[in-house]
Amino acid sequence: MKAVLCEAWGPPSSLRVAEVPSPTPGPRQVLVRTRAAAVNFPDALIVAGKYQFRPPLPFSPGGELSGEVIATGADVTRVAVGDKVVGLTPFGAFAQEVAVDESHIVPLPPDIGDDALEIAGSFVLTYGTSLHALKDRAEAKEGETLLVLGAGGGVGLAAVEIGKLMGMRVIAAASSEAKRDAARAHGADEVIDYGSEGLKEHVKALTDGKGVDVVYDPVGGDFAEPALRCVGWRGRYLVVGFAAGEIPRLPVNLLLLKGSALVGVFWGEFVKREPKRNAENMKTLFGWLGEGRIRPHVSRRYPLSGAADALDALLAREAIGKLVVLPQQAD
Repeated sequence: MKAVLCEAWGPPSSLRVAEVPSPTPGPRQVLVRTRAAAVNFPDALIVAGKYQFRPPLPFSPGGELSGEVIATGADVTRVAVGDKVVGLTPFGAFAQEVAVDESHIVPLPPDIGDDALEIAGSFVLTYGTSLHALKDRAEAKEGETLLVLGAGGGVGLAAVEIGKLMGMRVIAAASSEAKRDAARAHGADEVIDYGSEGLKEHVKALTDGKGVDVVYDPVGGDFAEPALRCVGWRGRYLVVGFAAGEIPRLPVNLLLLKGSALVGVFWGEFVKREPKRNAENMKTLFGWLGEGRIRPHVSRRYPLSGAADALDALLAREAIGKLVVLPQQAD
């Protein structure tokens, strides 16, 4: 089979496609023929050697996928050969086949079409993160106001949709007109160009000076402090990620003055530590997906040989919604 290989820590351009042996599923693992692999920010960090863990070299990046089960290891009970599934894995998804722990696999309806299977392989991480952030960490309530930074990206667009489903008023901040248009199309009540408009002043005007109840920040960098200043009384500032590359240093006296809270969101650890609650969230998300209440947006598709280009586009913050790699398209 063909796979994208990371053989040394570095930029996406250091990746190459190579012929490698097919994985053999171990106990409680399934072998999946990969239909679609989502491109996520942690994938780029892992390739650069800057994530929380470092896989042994060489390895294939990619942690979120959909496809068809083609073999099972011992003691697998939840799925069988021929089942269509979505799955999560620490790495390995940018390959034509990948072995995934059965516990990290979700079966899909057998009659699901190719387009829906592709979308299913690109929404679990982003929507799982955003639902966990708003429901479990912020304990968001109907009628509250939500400010989403990076609202045109994968997790940001998911937060916009989920915020609206939870009955929140959503203010979406994004850096381009195309991203703001996408946020509007997915339910944002207001949009802000935070590249040219004063974030704090604009939010103050939109909220009659009260500020927002929840900030969802997957960006970090220079916009973090202005966003923190947008938080109102008893507000919650969700630290989701640092797509801008810089971990901000925030004036925590602002938390004291507004009785507000700085809340960390690490969905991957939540999945490990609280699997039952995560399973409940997944049931909710797949229900919304089946009902058409959430509409994951895939803006670009790449063949396996384009995985590096996909990661570069993500790092350059060019993505609107999700980018996916299609491993069966090798060239």
